[in-house]
Amino acid sequence: MHYSESLLLALWASVATAHGNHDDQVPMSGPHKSLWYNTLPGDGGTQADSVFSGISTFGRLPYEPCLQKRDVNYDIAFIGAPFDTGTSYRPGARFGPSGIRQGSRRLNLYGGYNVPLDTNPFNSWATVLDCGDIPVTSYDNTYALRQIEEGHFRILSREPATDADEPGPAVRGPLKGKTLPRVITLGGDHTITLPLLRSINRAYGPVTVIHFDSHLDTWKPKVFGGAPSDVASVNHGTYFYHAAMEGLLKNDTNIHAGIRTTLSGPSDYENDGYCGFEIVEAREIDTIGTEGIIKKIRNRVGTKNPVYLSIDIDTLDPAFAPATGTPETGGWSTRELRTIIRGLEGVNLIAADIVEVAPAYDTNAEHTTMAAADVLYEVMSLMVKKGPLSKTIDSDGRRDL
Repeated sequence: MHYSESLLLALWASVATAHGNHDDQVPMSGPHKSLWYNTLPGDGGTQADSVFSGISTFGRLPYEPCLQKRDVNYDIAFIGAPFDTGTSYRPGARFGPSGIRQGSRRLNLYGGYNVPLDTNPFNSWATVLDCGDIPVTSYDNTYALRQIEEGHFRILSREPATDADEPGPAVRGPLKGKTLPRVITLGGDHTITLPLLRSINRAYGPVTVIHFDSHLDTWKPKVFGGAPSDVASVNHGTYFYHAAMEGLLKNDTNIHAGIRTTLSGPSDYENDGYCGFEIVEAREIDTIGTEGIIKKIRNRVGTKNPVYLSIDIDTLDPAFAPATGTPETGGWSTRELRTIIRGLEGVNLIAADIVEVAPAYDTNAEHTTMAAADVLYEVMSLMVKKGPLSKTIDSDGRRDL
């Protein structure tokens, strides 16, 4: 037998042997899960898959279609409200929910631990989910706002994952005395806060509102927009006027912070007071600093009242958040706003929203969407640190007011 023939036979033998040992082989698949879902050393934080890949949820949180699946429970839910047909200047906030999620991709890159607040909202007692978006029509504002109210209430009104059997601060209807989850809504223009407050009212009655914004948003419809119709009278500059008229706000406990808008005249401030608000203007930070602003807010709202937190991204100066519908110069920096938000530790936040993020006007570096995501990270941290809403009830099962 020639050498070449011997070599050929040897090769065939090795192939046959390899095929005969298939059961002993360990199949390889990639990329390896352990490469991306690894436990970080230290305090048990986890890192999601690479921040530049995958489908974006807020902070890479687990996604559940909560409106479709009624058996999903959570303690904090993120839900989008992609509505922007109540704007007066630049539209585009219908893309806010997806933009904010995109800007939040790196929130837990290093494990998610919040150093100033000494808590990790991604690794705590709380079950936190991204519930996707509420289906919102762009053709009928009245119907769209009803969709937002009903979608939000469906998310709000189910049992939480924690302390579902414990008494809680809800006071209305079949939810009276129950502990509910908290809901954080991604807007959307600021008109969405009206249906969100209507939903909140169905569970909690009139609530205290902390409103971060450059604008009052309490204008009478005839002043802002002219009110040519009932539909046009509800927009992102009048929704708090309607909320006050509908009895959704707890009288004389509400506050604006960051205001620096022009007015139709001094009567706008008078009307704002009639709607139940106190005002902290943006320029006050130059004289009283962040600590003074925090003190004003806390003195106004207290730590007992159920509080709804609404944040317009135009609270920030356009240098830090250009991608918004009605930008106003002279605003706060991202650092200042985050410091003020953290100063609300201990306030009884039951729900929140962030609005007016319009990604089409953002920088390539995503300044606005990252700022919005980082602000909500602080809000989520406050909610986690406060504990379940059952903790706001006294020993006799009454709402601790």
